[in-house]
Amino acid sequence: MSEYRLHIDIPLGTDEEEAMTIASHLISSIAIHVGNRAKMGENITGLNYRLGHDDDRQKSNYFTKNEEGHVNNKKTRLTFVEKSL
Repeated sequence: MSEYRLHIDIPLGTDEEEAMTIASHLISSIAIHVGNRAKMGENITGLNYRLGHDDDRQKSNYFTKNEEGHVNNKKTRLTFVEKSL
């Protein structure tokens, strides 16, 4: 059976550094809540995300920009690790 997924599209302005800062804070906040659900036994192993730009023809990820200023189209993955007691 297919699952529901949350896809969020939030405009973050035109300044790249500010957009990255805001996006990082949002991902951190979401990760706390999703991680808590994973700890409660839900089948959640990770969270995929990317920072895009409306003018890109491809689905670029500005979190993965290299030294030359090139970005790729792979999502960033945050993985939740189950802690053993």
